[in-house]
Amino acid sequence: AALTVRFLTRRFIGEYGDMEFIYSHNLTVDGREILFHIWDVPSSQQTEEGSSEEKRIQWADSFVLVYSICDRASFNILPLKIQFIKAAKEGQSQEKVPIIIVGNKRDLHHQRVVSSEEGRLLALSLDCGFYEVSAAE
Repeated sequence: AALTVRFLTRRFIGEYGDMEFIYSHNLTVDGREILFHIWDVPSSQQTEEGSSEEKRIQWADSFVLVYSICDRASFNILPLKIQFIKAAKEGQSQEKVPIIIVGNKRDLHHQRVVSSEEGRLLALSLDCGFYEVSAAE
């Protein structure tokens, strides 16, 4: 949620509830107006792999999966999530589904438990993009 709000408003808010939201946002990219719809799902609601998870995957055109560099469990769940997404999306077509892995909380490097190299290697092995950011900065 912090990363989504930072993208939409350019402001950082540190605490969020555990709710799911859909945001809409217009942005001009290369002179073209683009309308984003962002379905922001808290990590506590991402663990089920039932019809709700399937609905989110079918709804989306691309995916940004965020983990905390200070939380190994949030990183370790990514391969399963990505396999689930690819099976659901790429099974229907031959097109590669755009997936980006984002390590957040780069500003908390002193609490880091997941190295940048681990993030890059995971993204490379799963054919995803990779960034490390700080929503706070």
